[in-house]
Amino acid sequence: MNVVVLAKYVPNPNGVPEMGSDFRLKREGVEGALDPGDEHGVEAALQLAEGSGGEVTIVSMGPEVALAGVRRALSMGAHKAVLVTDDRLRGADALVTARVLAAALKRLEFDVVIGGVESTDGSTGTLPMTVAELLGLPSATFARKIEARDGSLLVERQTESGYDSIECPLPALVTVTAAVNEPRYPTLKGIMQAKQKPLEQLSVEDLGLSAEDTTPVQEVVG
Repeated sequence: MNVVVLAKYVPNPNGVPEMGSDFRLKREGVEGALDPGDEHGVEAALQLAEGSGGEVTIVSMGPEVALAGVRRALSMGAHKAVLVTDDRLRGADALVTARVLAAALKRLEFDVVIGGVESTDGSTGTLPMTVAELLGLPSATFARKIEARDGSLLVERQTESGYDSIECPLPALVTVTAAVNEPRYPTLKGIMQAKQKPLEQLSVEDLGLSAEDTTPVQEVVG
């Protein structure tokens, strides 16, 4: 089973967010990390792949500094990664980001796409489902347990009153909660191996996206 994880490099979740003069969150020149929610996604992907002999690919979008988050995921055990980095994507809203990630996913062969429920910086919680819609994938949100079946996933989905058990045909997209697992820590060996793993960097042109595709529909007015 080949699994893709949508990962995001965010300003230090334990720090104090800084806003730039354009009223957007400052991302460059500040300490950052792989989003904690995405670490649960990486762990879930590794467990699925280890049980089936597949591979885990990290897909991320961000400036050059986002390489640190990608390498963190690789050091945890992911096999390869794709980072979309392009100055024209500065200030991208959730829809543009979803279009970019969906375009990157179209280049890959996968059975499952995993994402966190929401990022710690944006907290919109809409991006994974938008990606699923753009790719025509069935989706399951708020997963607290994932089990691979023949051609499907059995997902325990967290609800306000408990949980629902649903079966989702593959390929599919799933978002995971912190309850799904305890992420492993990278070992020294894993950190060293991460430096040698395939890491592809792509631009807007590489993805075949137009200027309209990458123009935000939301505007920050201050």
